[in-house]
Amino acid sequence: MIDRVNSDTTKTRTILKPRRLALLGTVAALGVAVLAASPASTPFGVNSLISPAQAAESAATLPGFGDLVAKVKPAVISVRVKIDQDNDKSAMLQQNRMDSDEDSPFDQFSRQFGFPGGMNGMPRQRHQVITGEGSGFFISADGYAVTNNHVVDHAESVQVTTDDGTIYTAKVVGTDPKTDLALIKVDGKKDFPFVKFSDQKPRIGDWVVAVGNPFGLGGTVTAGIVSASGRDIGNGPYDDYIQIDAPINKGNSGGPAFDMNGNVIGVNTAIFSPSGGSVGIGFDIPSSTAKLVVAQLKDKGAVTRGWLGVQVQPVTAEIADSLGLKAARGAIVDNPQDGSPAAKAGIEAGDVITAVNGTAIKDSRDLARTIATLAPGTSVKLDVVHKGDTKTVTLALGELPNERQAQGNGKADDGKTQQAPGTPRLGLSLAPAGDVQGAGQKGVVVTEVDPQGPAAQRGIQTGDVILNVGGKAVANVGDVRSELAQAKSSGKNSVLLQVKNADATRFVAVPLA
Repeated sequence: MIDRVNSDTTKTRTILKPRRLALLGTVAALGVAVLAASPASTPFGVNSLISPAQAAESAATLPGFGDLVAKVKPAVISVRVKIDQDNDKSAMLQQNRMDSDEDSPFDQFSRQFGFPGGMNGMPRQRHQVITGEGSGFFISADGYAVTNNHVVDHAESVQVTTDDGTIYTAKVVGTDPKTDLALIKVDGKKDFPFVKFSDQKPRIGDWVVAVGNPFGLGGTVTAGIVSASGRDIGNGPYDDYIQIDAPINKGNSGGPAFDMNGNVIGVNTAIFSPSGGSVGIGFDIPSSTAKLVVAQLKDKGAVTRGWLGVQVQPVTAEIADSLGLKAARGAIVDNPQDGSPAAKAGIEAGDVITAVNGTAIKDSRDLARTIATLAPGTSVKLDVVHKGDTKTVTLALGELPNERQAQGNGKADDGKTQQAPGTPRLGLSLAPAGDVQGAGQKGVVVTEVDPQGPAAQRGIQTGDVILNVGGKAVANVGDVRSELAQAKSSGKNSVLLQVKNADATRFVAVPLA
């Protein structure tokens, strides 16, 4: 779903059909009739459940948002962009993104918030201008404003409309696709109304007010509560969204969500929507993230992040058990990248990072977010569990590369292997990697998987290469059996395998049958 539609279609977006208005009016009239009925005709005896005094007291305690909205609404803007689609690179990128969003099973979380199908199914023209609308808000009197990256991505021109209807031309100062944030600037005035980011994390259940430009209507206010925090919607390594139930719709992208003090707690960026409209589940970029990103965009026009250079995964209860850890916390290192700060500091595959600068790490996402908030070159202290021992490693962070080279490994040619004896505890048949074409020289290759076995239940597949078992490198079936026996005799309920496939290297905790 893309919030950038053909200019011909945008002209009709704000027109409501008279017949629909009449229907809504009829429903409203029926509602008035019910409310006006006498107590004797009230259905189900509602009047006997709530006394007039209780009703008056309840009404008096309900929050009113009028003062809050009057305070913050002038700082909220509508953002309108134009993209010149002339078969150039940016147009191709935009079209590809439309297609991929629709094909993705996570298109409900699409940051584009546009009409279902986007440009798909519309006549392709060699040259056309795509227009789109979103929301934003001023964060300074001199015209700096925040919106979503996807609202202004590849925009040829950007216009903003303020609450009083004045239209200004804006320029894009910088964007950060990883968090879907963008900073734009309107020149020519020094007295724009603006709002501030909140310094406090909202609590679940706190009131929230969203202001934005849904469906191009402009200046629309909705209210609800914070319904969850720390949401991961599969967008990237820095997902940490606030979930709200205040209705947000297409065109609310980039708009603010306010607390009751008028401070911005989050930036509207995604919705879950089977139908394309709000169903009461929206996602906001937290103000803590937005403040850090916006500061860098204003200062440098881009965002740089600290880099450890490790592939990590969460420590599950089974992984914790296999490593002898007391709690399932931290991030286990799958593979330190060659030449990375982590590799230079001696961090190895199988190490568990439990804290950064004395602050405990909950899981791999927590580690990624924590490191990303630190500047390249920053010296950090990592608490690491290495082969059962705890140590502190000090290193200087590198700079997160803009692009990563794919690490591909050839899959085993199972049709040409001679299967080794089975290992019933895991439900696998194995062969030395050196005996399997394309598998390399380290580890053992999975040549057959029992679909009912414990390894299959943990996602191990034919062609995977097991590099070590229980922290010990393995080169043949005998090594695997020896380590399994050692883990069993040590009283462990599961064993940790380091597994490599064509995509990545990971750790898998497999129950010992």
